Amino acid sequence: MKRRTFLASGAGLSAAATLAAPALAQGTIRWNLPSSFPKNAPGVGGNVVSFAERVEAMSDGRLAFTVYSAGELVPPFAVEDAVQQGNVPVGHTPSYYAAGKNPALHWFTGVPFGMTSYEHQAWLRHGGGQELYDDIYAQRGLKALYSGNSNTQSGGWFKRRIDSVADLQGLNMRIAGLGGEVFRKMGVNAVLMPATEIFQSLQSGAIDAAEWVGPLLDQAFGLQRITSLCYTPAFNEPAAALSIVFNQSAWDELPRDLQAICEAAAQAASYETVAHFDYHNAVAMAALKSEGVEFLRFPEDVIEAMRSAWAEVQDDLAAEHPDVARVRESYDAYLALAQDYSAEMLEPLLAGR
Repeated sequence: MKRRTFLASGAGLSAAATLAAPALAQGTIRWNLPSSFPKNAPGVGGNVVSFAERVEAMSDGRLAFTVYSAGELVPPFAVEDAVQQGNVPVGHTPSYYAAGKNPALHWFTGVPFGMTSYEHQAWLRHGGGQELYDDIYAQRGLKALYSGNSNTQSGGWFKRRIDSVADLQGLNMRIAGLGGEVFRKMGVNAVLMPATEIFQSLQSGAIDAAEWVGPLLDQAFGLQRITSLCYTPAFNEPAAALSIVFNQSAWDELPRDLQAICEAAAQAASYETVAHFDYHNAVAMAALKSEGVEFLRFPEDVIEAMRSAWAEVQDDLAAEHPDVARVRESYDAYLALAQDYSAEMLEPLLAGR
């Protein structure tokens, strides 16, 4: 697949075509980069903008990206499809938005009762996760780079208190990932919708509850203006990783130094994003508390019901999909080590502060 094809094909054709000749004549490559999120959204939008700016700076302009918000060029849940089909050379999205192609992709974003952002990156870099990540994406002609994580998430904003599993029955709830499958088993009508639709749907009554990200983004999207009840933490999604996904043919056309620059920029963006979320989530939580938001804990019977439902969900997926079975085996092996380490080293420290 040729660079010129990417520059002059797919959505946004006229804009790309006007760039093609002068860009190539100057020895530069400019590619469209659609995101699954608004590019001005704190954290998730900043992640892709940071990546693009770093690549352009480090390559001295030889490789540059035009970043598009969700829906501007590609629908938010179709970014990987557009990249796979060659309509765009690269996109920005969480892996689980394409889990309909391969459910193993959930484990490269986040799963219920799973790893923290720090544990997840450790698994990718040192626990065999990267090799699996590469293989799962290569099956569809894609190359993915881990680019950051939203860290510990909120369990959801609810219009009424959840005192038992019975209170979840029949609720319409926006929730992403396999957490949605867990809540379905608990009687919830779990629906997935783009971030930009959450506020209006919660306000209108189309949904009764919404899981989005955490204090920073929940505040930015105004969920506290609709309800003051927020349950934490998100056992359904402890953390959520982001990816920069290239069409493999486009990636292969890049000179090795530009590939290395993209890899370094993604890693730098990941550090920046994790720090951004850690700091601004704390600031946002304090602000939300001052506005009267109650941060509540799920009752024990709800947590146990989640845990039981999660065991069923992952067992069913592993039985049906060999990729899920082998990714889960690697993931769970490191998760067990990480849990033991955390119990000995981190939990006593946090409890004693």
